[in-house]
Amino acid sequence: MFVDEMNLVQMDISQFSYSECRIKLAVDDWELQQAQALRKKVFVVEQGIFQHSDHDLFDSSADTLVATTGMLGIPDAVVGTVRIHQQEPGVWMGSRLAVDPSFRADKGLGKALIRMAVGSARASGCKAFYANVQLQNVALFQKLGWQAVGEVTVHGVVHMFMQADLGLYPVEQDPCCGFVHLLKQSGRTASIRERA
Repeated sequence: MFVDEMNLVQMDISQFSYSECRIKLAVDDWELQQAQALRKKVFVVEQGIFQHSDHDLFDSSADTLVATTGMLGIPDAVVGTVRIHQQEPGVWMGSRLAVDPSFRADKGLGKALIRMAVGSARASGCKAFYANVQLQNVALFQKLGWQAVGEVTVHGVVHMFMQADLGLYPVEQDPCCGFVHLLKQSGRTASIRERA
């Protein structure tokens, strides 16, 4: 609530819609904790792939990337995440791509996380980038220039093993800062009410 000499202006944030996300390397504890909570929400609760946790041995060496939203430029929530790790010199893997269900209608967030994943790996000397992609997401990855290598079963779920075309992804020179991704809105608007 803001007060000036003339009017009392009240912002009703119940209808507020975020217009952008920052896509970046998770560096703060709260980002890492919320990314892990989002992964649990998607892979344990929603999809039932894991019973209690999707945490595995790669988490200790992987970089966690996040999409954060906030108010007035101050981030306060993780709404998307993906992790990357170097499997062997020059060979990188992406995994655990997750977007909060309330942000899936805002097309482009998954694409932005994939761009950051490959671009960050390229900044660290990536020569090849792969991911095991759930079958319902194969078409998205193909639109982004990925090639299907073959089907694999991961944790009892059939995936497509895919390779990114590195030439389509710019090197992300500063993953800690990342970039701003403008969300494509789905008809939602902010509401500001003014009282005299």
